[in-house]
Amino acid sequence: MSRTASTIVTDMSYTECPRWHDGRIWFSDFYTYRVYSAAEDGSDLRVEADVPEQPSGLGWLPDGRLLIVSMRDRRVLRREANGNLVTHADLSGHVGGHLNDMVVDERGRAFIGEFGFDLMGGAALATAGMVRVDPDGTVRKVADDMWFPNGSVITDDGTLLVCETFGNRVTAFDIADDGTLTGRRVWATFGEQPTEVELDKLLAQVVVGADGCCLDADGSLWIADAVGGRVIRVREGGEIDEEVRTGSGVFACMLGGQDGRTLFLSCAPDFHEDARKQAREGSLLSARVDTPRAGRP
Repeated sequence: MSRTASTIVTDMSYTECPRWHDGRIWFSDFYTYRVYSAAEDGSDLRVEADVPEQPSGLGWLPDGRLLIVSMRDRRVLRREANGNLVTHADLSGHVGGHLNDMVVDERGRAFIGEFGFDLMGGAALATAGMVRVDPDGTVRKVADDMWFPNGSVITDDGTLLVCETFGNRVTAFDIADDGTLTGRRVWATFGEQPTEVELDKLLAQVVVGADGCCLDADGSLWIADAVGGRVIRVREGGEIDEEVRTGSGVFACMLGGQDGRTLFLSCAPDFHEDARKQAREGSLLSARVDTPRAGRP
């Protein structure tokens, strides 16, 4: 099945990490260095935070304070009740590249991926890890040897699913009571793990570039395919049963809206930093789907 999408927000640089929260769609825009929110139809656009070192993943603590990944200086920021941004955690000693996407559990523990290498500079791939930030700001490495850990969700039964963008797979972990990740396994696969690490050759071996993702009430994942210009609905194992094509690159998605059945899409012509900094061709789209959201975020 194929669905169509309509544009609801325009004139952005590169939208990422959409989240439905408190009756609004929130998202980061990399190269305007801002976090925005809007009504479901894209109206009433608001600037929620200015993040000079480039915002990415978003989440909320149990008390409602916003957490923001600050990519380039490898910090997680926290927005206080008065609107001020403070450092929630400094991850610079725990990662080898830009910070990436994030999911926050019901206890306020944030699970965050990283690039692991200089993607925008065209470096060869190096594997990367996942880091956990506890509510008190304590940082711990919880997984390694991942092929670009990216969009993540937490299911209602406490399973962490992580898209490995350059690994042709989604990996699952059980989250132990103390926050340790156990039971690592492949949740879905789209092809063989690539054998190349040079970026151009690597991309040629990527079948689905699993980027941002979200979970629905049937236990399926909607996944933005960063190399395929589409969002796909994936069942456990890797079967694709629906897709949304936009005529542009799609790099993240989130279910939300008043009934949980609006699928928001973060779109741009490509993911190349130099090009996206020089243009305002990023957008946020939406499409209607049958099955409502579930899990976190």
